[in-house]
Parts: sequence; structure tokens; C-alpha cells
Amino acid sequence: MQAVTFQAPGEVRIEERPEPELLERDDAVVRVEATGVCGSDLHIYHGRVQIEPGFTLGHEFVGTVVAAGDAVTEVAEGDRVLGCYCSACGNCFFCRRGNFHKCDEGRVFGHGKTLGSLQGAQAEQVLVPHANLTLRGVPEGMSDDAALFAGDVMGTGWHAVDQAGIRPGDSAAVLGLGPVGLCAVQAAKAAGAAKVIAIDTVADRLDVAARFGAQPVHLTEEDPRAAVKLATEGRGVDAAIDAVGHPDALDLAARVTRKAGTVSAIGVHAERIQVHMGVVWIKALTLKTGHANVIGHVDRVLAMMSAGVLDPTPLVTHHMPLAEASDAYAVYDRREALKIVMTP
Repeated sequence: MQAVTFQAPGEVRIEERPEPELLERDDAVVRVEATGVCGSDLHIYHGRVQIEPGFTLGHEFVGTVVAAGDAVTEVAEGDRVLGCYCSACGNCFFCRRGNFHKCDEGRVFGHGKTLGSLQGAQAEQVLVPHANLTLRGVPEGMSDDAALFAGDVMGTGWHAVDQAGIRPGDSAAVLGLGPVGLCAVQAAKAAGAAKVIAIDTVADRLDVAARFGAQPVHLTEEDPRAAVKLATEGRGVDAAIDAVGHPDALDLAARVTRKAGTVSAIGVHAERIQVHMGVVWIKALTLKTGHANVIGHVDRVLAMMSAGVLDPTPLVTHHMPLAEASDAYAVYDRREALKIVMTP
């Protein structure tokens, strides 16, 4: 089968790989019909997240189950399914407490040895461990484009809002308007936020945020801190979401959040950084971080998407064949696309 493999920073390649086979009783194999290029993939592409050359990339997929072990009870061969970006066993200490993203046996698709050596989904087929939890049936009538978001990007945006504790009437700031940030804007509005301030430097992304009901603020052409103060009677927002994964974004998130507010750092932070603990401490901020608990949220997210409360489809700007993966990564790297959906 064809698969997109990492070769070196700035280089991905289509290569032939063996079709996956069932290894455990609760494994499934899915024929991939849609897969996405994600901001997390760019961290690998840039060499920021280490991965072995030749490893298959990708952690977003929608497709059809073509094989299932005898312990797989929640889906069956022939079912149309979406995959969550990581697997979880459902039985360990963390899973029993609902922290599926911290499962002792958890593995992330397409991220190499560091995150479990689970080959990725930018391929014609993908092996899915713990399929009863990792896969979900796609609701009737939902497009591949929409379903693709539930297992990662929209699930991550909702997780950011959920862990920030955003409630009806709250104010929020979202820093970084890639797909995760824009999904967080939608999720914050769905959670009842009265004001959402969306901060970025890309005009098109600011326009999308405005269409989603946010107040757009240009990072460099305007003063985000002043805009937040004006919108919140000088207090700062109840919660800020760092959807970038950069020290400057995290610092700004802490500075625009009110006293006793919450900062949700959902962007990928892979390096040691300095945090101004004086700001965090004196304001009594709560800082929440880490991978998104997408498995814990996916059923709720799918229900909201089915009802039209959340709709990520405006974020899909490009459809490309898997064979053009190298071009897809280059386009995404140049920030010329919001979301690229590839089809084998």
C-alpha cells in the first residue's frame, strides 16, 4: 500500500508499505478514505518533534473497517468509522478515571517511537489498537470532511474549552487561529461564552473567526492587551487558550487573563521554556496543559456536530490526493491552507 513517510526535516515521501495485519484481539484495520494534514504533523515536518526516518505520518482518518479481531464489539467489518488521534485501553488506572489521553498503553498515530511506535494514518490502510475505544461510527449523513475533525482538531478545541472551565456568560481569548484555534472559537461560543477575542496575524483566519462570532484582533497591527481590557472592563478574560505552542503565546495568554482565571495551553510545547511565574503567581492563575482527551469528548463532540452546533467544514480549504502529500505539506507549511484533506 502507499503511505506518507517522514524522511528528514522538510521532506516527506510516498513509499510502499506492507498492508497492516491484526496483532491483538481488539485490533481493527481500517481502509482510509480521508486523512488530514495537521499542525502537529508540521512539528514533525520541521524537526521539532523527533521521529524515525521512514515512519508513516498522520493521526486523522475516516474510513471503513476491513478487519476486526474477535474482541472488537463496538464496530464491525464494513462500518464507516473515524479514528481518534490516539488509542487507549480503557482498563488502566488513568482510563478508569476518564483520562484516556494519559492511558498507560496509549499510543499516538504517526509520531514514532516517542509516542508508541504506532504507524500513521496517511496511508491506504491503518492498524487501530484498542478499536472499541479508538474508533467511532460516523453518524448517518456526516461528511468525511466533518468526521475527520471529531477525532482530533474539533475534539482538541472542545477539550481546550472544557479544561479552561468556560461557562455561559464568560469571556475568552483564543491565541492562534489555525484549525485548533478556530475550533476552540466555535467551542467557546457553543459553551456559552459571551465574548471571544480571537488573536492572530493572518487576515483570512481573523475573518473566519469573525464569522464564527468572535472579535478579531491582529497580533501586531493592534494591541491585544488593550483590546482585551476594553472588552472586559479592564479585568482580562476569564480564560485564555494558547493554541500556538510558543513561549510568546503562552506569555500573552497569561497577561490577558484576569486574576484567578485559567490559561489552557493546548498548543504543542516540545521544548524547555521560561514562564514568568511572577505573573502566574500574583494573578493566581490556573495553568492547564497537555494532550487533548479526545476519546473522553468524542461522543459529545459528534452529537454537537450532528446537531449543527459545531461545524468545522468551513475550515477545509484544500482536497488533495495522497500521492501529492509532499505538495500538501509544503502548502500547509506556507500557511496557504487551513485544513488539507487527502484521499488515497
